[in-house]
Amino acid sequence: MNVHVPHPHRAEIRLAGSGGQGLITGMHILFRALALEGKRAAQSQSYEPTSRGGFCYSDLVVSDELGDYPLATRLDMVAALSQVGLDRSLPLLRPGALVIVDERLTPDPPREGFDLHVLPILGRAVETGSPRIANVVALGALAHLGRLVGDDALEQAVRLETPAKYADLNLAAVREGLALVRGLGASTAEA
Repeated sequence: MNVHVPHPHRAEIRLAGSGGQGLITGMHILFRALALEGKRAAQSQSYEPTSRGGFCYSDLVVSDELGDYPLATRLDMVAALSQVGLDRSLPLLRPGALVIVDERLTPDPPREGFDLHVLPILGRAVETGSPRIANVVALGALAHLGRLVGDDALEQAVRLETPAKYADLNLAAVREGLALVRGLGASTAEA
């Protein structure tokens, strides 16, 4: 497995933010893309009782081996679409973890200790057609910077996991996320 982690056989990944941002759907797309490439993963999620606005996250644990524990305990990567999502995820982040945040929705990212990428995720989503696709823009950036799956598998998963009437919009969103970070490597921050 070629991922952005010190241990090559296990990666813990989170999409974090607020309820209603499509974080669970986003992680279902990544889960499907990993499966299409024959990789093993376990997905979990949590959200507060408020359906919109409360803390929400969805995690994936990806492993080359049969997993013995399916829940994230030490995050290697996080893409956060709200300050509360980032703040509540920080205690689980390992030093040097990949951290992707939106420049407007997360105004106070950690400035050291992580591979930080501050990106115009929401802005690109709006330019692409809807603020509701920020989750998929973030997913494209996360998948590319984390070297998690190939572009073809990610696009195929978008087609399989989103309703047909939104497939083109979500494909455009994932491509925007990929385009945002193409050429950026580890230790490149846009802060």
